[in-house]
Amino acid sequence: MKNNKEHEIFTAFLKNGKNRITPERFLVLDAALAYEGHFGADELYIEMRNSNVNVSRATVYNTLELISQCGLIAKRNFGDNRTCYERKFGEENHDHVVCTNCGKITEFHSDKIKEVIDEICGGLDFDFTFESYSFNIYGSCRDPKNCSHPLNTDDN
Repeated sequence: MKNNKEHEIFTAFLKNGKNRITPERFLVLDAALAYEGHFGADELYIEMRNSNVNVSRATVYNTLELISQCGLIAKRNFGDNRTCYERKFGEENHDHVVCTNCGKITEFHSDKIKEVIDEICGGLDFDFTFESYSFNIYGSCRDPKNCSHPLNTDDN
């Protein structure tokens, strides 16, 4: 069986939430965990269909929601009103730089940001336990000619 630890975590999550445990949900789990980078539900669905995996679009959408609630993938919105996902389990927390023209997403790690988060959370007198954070920087590609904006038709 692929991804034994991930399957165990997802199975326990489904049982605890009294959700059905189906083979299709594990097909979506495996496809989501194998996907490189950020992806939308439709992208994953198309990739699965192109790989002859018989699963419905609704199953993909619903299962991605469950997998994100379970903590195996992260649900992201980079300001384009489109939900994206990325693998979270076994990955180091990271941040993103997002081009608002072409949508390119670049991941980066910063110990300074982590230190600030730890300092803020350590200094707060709230009754919660820090689990994760999300930090995105929005801007545009420095070289507009190399920005792959879909509407960028300037051939000069």
